Amino acid sequence: MPKETGRTLIASNKKARYEYLIEDTVEAGLVLTGTEVKSLRMGRASLVDGYATQYQGELWLEGVHIPEYTQGTWTNHSARRRRKLLLHREEIDKLVAKAEQAGHTIVPLSLYFVDGRAKVEIALAKGKKLHDKRQTLRERQDRREAERAMSAHLKKHG
Repeated sequence: MPKETGRTLIASNKKARYEYLIEDTVEAGLVLTGTEVKSLRMGRASLVDGYATQYQGELWLEGVHIPEYTQGTWTNHSARRRRKLLLHREEIDKLVAKAEQAGHTIVPLSLYFVDGRAKVEIALAKGKKLHDKRQTLRERQDRREAERAMSAHLKKHG
């Protein structure tokens, strides 16, 4: 079988970009079981409730839902188990130090395969206040209206 190349997106966490102000992003490897990898290859995962915590000097991804593999047997994994993140010591120390500041957390942004290996993009994020969320929505709406006006203008005069 030929070796897999390139980047294949499995899941992205759009809610995180709305709920949090992203300050720094890092790509991390994941320690997975065979049935988890097979389930991911079918394109099934949810990052919505995911977050990372420190436990015994390691970073662990929690709350990420990878459904059980349909053809799995008794070796199947539990859908929301804690999964170890593979990062260099300096990266772990830097992220944990920043995450311990008030209002900061580590959230997954996307889950993907790079050259056949499962990776997760995690971000150091700060929770947005309600008025910040409203501002984000307003900016998005203004951008859409401007694009509509431009396309209408081009159709009329194009």
